[in-house]
Amino acid sequence: MTKLTHFNEQGRAKMVDVSQKDDTIRTAIATSSVTVNKVIYDEIVGGTNKKGDVFAVAQVAGIMAAKQTSMIIPMCHPLSLTGINITFDWRIDENEERYEVLIEAEVKTKGPTGVEMEALTAVSVAALTIYDMCKAADKNMIIGPTMLMKKTGGKNGDYSR
Repeated sequence: MTKLTHFNEQGRAKMVDVSQKDDTIRTAIATSSVTVNKVIYDEIVGGTNKKGDVFAVAQVAGIMAAKQTSMIIPMCHPLSLTGINITFDWRIDENEERYEVLIEAEVKTKGPTGVEMEALTAVSVAALTIYDMCKAADKNMIIGPTMLMKKTGGKNGDYSR
């Protein structure tokens, strides 16, 4: 049986020691989405949301969240991130009156461990920020799904959904 790396000799959780691992360039791309109604879509696109530029605030929130991932996910290592890019794109179905903003975060580092959690945290917090900024107009928004789309680097190799 394979030894579990996240447990100590007492069977309790521990943060894995990565000090002997080589620094490699690592990337991760994660996505999430927020489905909104036409009123919220019009507010975001028209720049009329009373709290400000929804995507600008969500983008900064996502970047800040990626940088703080180790503070909120207990076993994540603090990482020196070398790049974070968050984008937004609309997927609209007028017939179904469905307005979905797709959120993508690409996170990069050069280090001993990957950045999947940072990318997932970035899109999650960006989605929550969109919800927070728009909830006065409608609380029926739907967040998700949230998922890892791709990762590169590390001994386990690349992954692509």
